[in-house]
Amino acid sequence: MLRLKYYAYLLSRKLKRKKLTIALAESCTGGMLAANLAAFNGDSNYFNSALIVYSNKAKIDLLHIDKNTLKKYGAVSDIIALEMSKNLYKMQKTNITIAITGIAGPKSDNSNKAVGLVYIALTTKDTNLVKEYHFSGKRTKVRKLSSLAAIKLIAEHI
Repeated sequence: MLRLKYYAYLLSRKLKRKKLTIALAESCTGGMLAANLAAFNGDSNYFNSALIVYSNKAKIDLLHIDKNTLKKYGAVSDIIALEMSKNLYKMQKTNITIAITGIAGPKSDNSNKAVGLVYIALTTKDTNLVKEYHFSGKRTKVRKLSSLAAIKLIAEHI
């Protein structure tokens, strides 16, 4: 966990220095990224909000994810990750939004998608992108690697 906290600290300094704000929508990470970004003095200068949208119902109710799109592609898909990030961006009016959805394990969600499959989407004024990751390991490791990947994605785009 120290490595995650260290990289979250570096990102927090960069966000503060550039006067950028961020909002998060986390599914498979269950708030791990938010907990690490909110661990530092002055975090309210850059950290606007975080939603933990673990269930499909939460994705629909809180992020206004289209029910038909969710049914067609499943919660763990590039389409849903991007829709999560874009919808959060519209709602929160921050400089950056990140959405993470995936299968942390220990078992798959019966969708024929493997444990460790994660999609991370980033939205800014000029950018909408989503990346696919395949992590291995136990549940906590997948959550941690997903959080680290999100931090790296943010850092690369600011």
